[in-house]
Amino acid sequence: MVYSAQHRNISILMLPWLGHGHISPFLELAKKLTSLRDFHIFICSTPVNLSSIKPKLPQKYSHCIEFVELHLPHDELPELPPHYHTTNGLPPHLMPTLKKAFDMSSDNFSDILKTLKPDLLIYDFLQPWAPSLALSHNIPAIEFITTNAALMSLSVHQLKNPNAQFPYTSIYLRDYEAKKFSNLLESSANGIKDGERVLLSSDRSRNIILVKTSGEIESKYVDYLSELMEKKIVPVGSLVQDPMDQKVDEESSIIKWLNERERSSVVFVSFGSEYFLSKEEIQEIAHGLELSQVSFIWVIRFPKEERSTSVEEVLPKGFGERVGERGVIMEGWAPQAKILKHSSVGGFVSHCGWSSVLESIKFGVPIIAMPMQLDQPVNARLVEEVGVGVEVIRTGEGGSLQREEVAKVIRDVVVEKIGDCVRIRALELRDNMKMKEDEELDWVVEELMQLCTKTEGESVSTYF
Repeated sequence: MVYSAQHRNISILMLPWLGHGHISPFLELAKKLTSLRDFHIFICSTPVNLSSIKPKLPQKYSHCIEFVELHLPHDELPELPPHYHTTNGLPPHLMPTLKKAFDMSSDNFSDILKTLKPDLLIYDFLQPWAPSLALSHNIPAIEFITTNAALMSLSVHQLKNPNAQFPYTSIYLRDYEAKKFSNLLESSANGIKDGERVLLSSDRSRNIILVKTSGEIESKYVDYLSELMEKKIVPVGSLVQDPMDQKVDEESSIIKWLNERERSSVVFVSFGSEYFLSKEEIQEIAHGLELSQVSFIWVIRFPKEERSTSVEEVLPKGFGERVGERGVIMEGWAPQAKILKHSSVGGFVSHCGWSSVLESIKFGVPIIAMPMQLDQPVNARLVEEVGVGVEVIRTGEGGSLQREEVAKVIRDVVVEKIGDCVRIRALELRDNMKMKEDEELDWVVEELMQLCTKTEGESVSTYF
């Protein structure tokens, strides 16, 4: 097909970081963009990541979204074989090695740029070499941040103004969380601190930065991030997977079980695809669910090296018999969007990964916030600030879960009157976001079209 200058097929290359929590939002953004305009999008990642994401792409997108393999060096880094070219199941001590390998793949990525000649590169927050390479090929590049503006503005504030108080008191970190957060920014790979990577990646974005959020949730943090970065911050909406894209039989046992429950009476319990609960955490959550007397669906996952572990080994003795038909344990995977959308679900016990938070809001389900690591404590504070959830308060210096507190918050949200306000707010925010999302995506498309159709040349800079 031949396109005129105004209507030609514009190609975009996407390079997410190597975690599922990053690749999935890039894929959802690709689906949204191709449904609005004649974009042809290439998503670039390692073979092990693409093998898990390809089956999730509905056939209707096959003509406009393609996958491109990025091969990381493995002969030079034998401790990082190809099945570890992903954050999913990666032993923590190998994370710096994965970042180093990603950096070392820049020559391979340069060849991909040269071959595909895209009109635009959209890249993630840890690879400042990507926009530099794009610029060397005269290709504009913009950053897409898959976390929220609150977290990003807190990070950039701390990096640029380490001695100044963050201006918004609703977003804070407890002592044990603050230490971990500082360690994250200070962690180093290939001689570069993650904090430096974050600043460089944002600095090299052309005029704008896309953020997976809605102005309906955090407009003040969007504005503050724009002030800190001196760039226009463009929300792209929640990018929640369409439940219709999940291949789930409506007659499946889990849907049948939900159909038999009363409206808003069930809690869905899940901690994402890349966080694995310790035995102690599993025990406290199990006792909390039992004490709450609330019906539940609980997704339990184990790391690859512990796949032979049985659920019975880690749950309290006799747990299954005591909860009986009131509870369902699902191992490995569950159709999260389908479950959250079901009318019987009245709460989501969540680690507060950003995608899970947005998914819960999208379906008007209150959140029982149980943050575990990384960005999750900040997300939990945001959840409470906007009134769509209640956090389970931890005790002790290290922040331990207590079964009584788990049970109390579940009952508060699902059974008691305190939950009514949270539920009303969740539904209100869902409706407001739905109205705003189309408008936000139209802005995104307009911004991208302007970038892709500019013809003026720019001087080329070189970086590491």
